[in-house]
Amino acid sequence: MKKTLLASGLAFAMALPFGANAADYAIDTQGAHASINFKVSHLGYSFIKGRFNTFNGEFSYDPEDIASSKVSVNVDTRSLDSNHAERDKHIRSADFLNTSKFSTATFTSTQVIDKGDGNLEVQGELTLHGKTQPITIDAQFIGAGSDPWGGQRAGFMGSTRLELKDFDIAVMGASSYVDMELHVEGIKK
Repeated sequence: MKKTLLASGLAFAMALPFGANAADYAIDTQGAHASINFKVSHLGYSFIKGRFNTFNGEFSYDPEDIASSKVSVNVDTRSLDSNHAERDKHIRSADFLNTSKFSTATFTSTQVIDKGDGNLEVQGELTLHGKTQPITIDAQFIGAGSDPWGGQRAGFMGSTRLELKDFDIAVMGASSYVDMELHVEGIKK
């Protein structure tokens, strides 16, 4: 009897999938614990900073198997906010983002590479302004653990530079690119 129980227990344990540490997270936008920010040169004299106020997404993260990690994000481009209503209206217009036609930008990872010491390279496809291009996000794992409400969280930050011509977006003043800064905190599902 003991041999049967032991054999059954071993069979059950062997049937469990490897990577049992993988967890799925929803990006915490309701608690304002995530942000998608941008910085673009203004005439070569200073910078304009802003953000997208409306987005959602999810990610999977396994610290024991970084390569199995995944990220997907949807951004409402109409939520662009640079703290100046007239400028925002112009950036949203057909001159630049054309948000009435292209109201959503999406990012889906294709590969996550562990660079060591919590540094990651997130490769994926960004669809913006109706065009899909590969991009790479340099990311850092910030931390993970329990929150005060009984849940589990994990957080990352990342950055990337987008060349406007790659997405058929007109040059903004003197700048041919926009720098993106990303802060992502997820709540375990």
